Amino acid sequence: MRNKFDQELSNMHDDLISMAAMVETAISRAVEALKYRDASLAKLLQEKDHEIDQKERAIESSCLKLLLQQQPVARDLREISTALKMITDLERIGDLAEDIGEVTLFLCDTPGYNAPKQLSYMAEATIRMVRDSIDSFVAKDLKKAHSVIEYDDVVDKLFNETRSELIGRIHESITEAEQAMDSMMIAKYFERIGDHAVNISEWVEFSITGTHKNIRVL
Repeated sequence: MRNKFDQELSNMHDDLISMAAMVETAISRAVEALKYRDASLAKLLQEKDHEIDQKERAIESSCLKLLLQQQPVARDLREISTALKMITDLERIGDLAEDIGEVTLFLCDTPGYNAPKQLSYMAEATIRMVRDSIDSFVAKDLKKAHSVIEYDDVVDKLFNETRSELIGRIHESITEAEQAMDSMMIAKYFERIGDHAVNISEWVEFSITGTHKNIRVL
């Protein structure tokens, strides 16, 4: 029974990594669509989001099966609980990538508009956070999980800089107001992706140590 449980747990682990890779790809495509004003790529994000949703449901089903049909020990319970929490954050990141694609479609109609350079920096930073949060789970690397949590300050700083620049643009030229607001929404989406990466890292810490900022399991 234990061998079967370990195999199913390993399969769930592999599916989680697969879902994470799908989410990373979605963010990268959203960034590429934004950078090159690629409407076809932005539209593709909706289809990919459905695939991410399906993967989330499959992993959730696997986790519940492990909990109900097997007899996991405390360490297993932490890993399964972490997986259930992580897929929720990964699914939300996928939704946010789709949201970025939707806003990008509006910006495609204004090819002369130049988005703030901090926006591309935010994109790079959040992709790094998501990738490192998943890597910390795979490698059970507590130090890397902590570095993701700390790096969120960089994304928050970039968001504040982006917001300040966009507010300045609106004051200087009302004709740029609509495009500036679209860029503000995208910046907020990136900032939220960073928050979800932090959530993942905090659950990685829980899976390793049994402690979380909101709960403690001995």
